[in-house]
Amino acid sequence: MTNSETPIHATAYWTTAKEHGELRAEEVPAPGPGEALVRTLYSGISKGTEMVVHAGAVPPRVAEEMRAPHQEGNFPGPVKFGYLSVGVVEEGPEGWKGQRVFCLNPHQDRYVVPVESLTRIPDEVPSRRAVLTGTVETAVNALWEAGPRLGDRVAVVGAGLVGGMVATLLRTFPLQRLQLVDLDPGRKQLADALGVEFALPDDALADCDIVFHCSASQQGLERSLQLVGDEGDVIEMSWYANREVTVPLGEDFHARRLSIRASQVGVVARARRHRRTNADRLDLAVSLLKDPVFDAFLTGSSRFEDLPDVVRSLADGTLEALCHVVEYPAGNPAPSPATDNSENLR
Repeated sequence: MTNSETPIHATAYWTTAKEHGELRAEEVPAPGPGEALVRTLYSGISKGTEMVVHAGAVPPRVAEEMRAPHQEGNFPGPVKFGYLSVGVVEEGPEGWKGQRVFCLNPHQDRYVVPVESLTRIPDEVPSRRAVLTGTVETAVNALWEAGPRLGDRVAVVGAGLVGGMVATLLRTFPLQRLQLVDLDPGRKQLADALGVEFALPDDALADCDIVFHCSASQQGLERSLQLVGDEGDVIEMSWYANREVTVPLGEDFHARRLSIRASQVGVVARARRHRRTNADRLDLAVSLLKDPVFDAFLTGSSRFEDLPDVVRSLADGTLEALCHVVEYPAGNPAPSPATDNSENLR
């Protein structure tokens, strides 16, 4: 085990002020009983939420609810925030050393967490792809929330990272119809890669049993309510942070007895809450990543030392991405499963 007298040096990304972030050196305590020291291989930038944090736009009223599991500091900053990290255990309890793991941890090159916070990555899942585990978990929770049935007609409005994930999982369901809807005709390329039908908002088919709204726009929510059939459900997955959104509850909302239900990954969906834990949900999510179709969401990468500039570029729109992957400097060689030949583990 690591000598408790020897400090472990680490570097982490902090949002230090509105629209400003930097890398900070810090010391990590040696792992105690039941804890593991993890060396990061990759992390992913969850663009929607992390850009809200970068902009200092987390509403004070929900600041506690929006804390990431291993966040340090408080909104609006300085705060260490993030939750898509993949690494290898360097020190830990018996059976953990050398394991590749996913953790809901901020962008940091080495960290110590309880082993209960770690999700083992199956050999069939490449480390780079595994950064998507947290987003797949969000999509799983939404499907548990909605409960799609045999022969349903479903639309997913918003072909970003979350919407694309929902559509990816739904494409294997025995649905009568599934459409991925977006204003950007360029998103058809993503839909084609996923094997899902694409539609522009005006061309999308109505009378849906379920509509998942993931566009984070008022226009998208309005169109979702138009697409859902009588007494149907709109599953609202967008987080608007401090933006005000007008919901059109006039027109035919009441006459058609429509429902809008929130889906948020902080707790397991009610339909499965008594039989699944958050850890169960993460185990399921990472197992689904054995499918190489998810590589379509990995749309760019950069070095950890360039992260402050990358976040600024994502925020101002000069860099487009679904999930941008952060690559960490190589340390000791990571274990490489025989099926993991598609990447160079760092």
